[in-house]
Amino acid sequence: MRSLAALVVFGLFASAPLQCGGGDAESTERRSETPGEALYGLAQEFKARGDDDGWRRTLEYLKRRYPNSRFAVRAKNDLERVEGGEP
Repeated sequence: MRSLAALVVFGLFASAPLQCGGGDAESTERRSETPGEALYGLAQEFKARGDDDGWRRTLEYLKRRYPNSRFAVRAKNDLERVEGGEP
């Protein structure tokens, strides 16, 4: 569980926007991810690499930690679909 938590924290820091005051037009157009979005994206990375355990554990963590996130709803739906026998 600690390794998953460390991986999640690393994923969140790796995807965090840089806080520099460049002030150029491009930097104002960057989009920030919510924690729920970052975790859902991390889960999809696990799934793409064939790590079903990492995928499932990340989605379960997302549901527990950010239950009101729209990505928690997606996580719940994804997990239910797999439990129902869908790919």
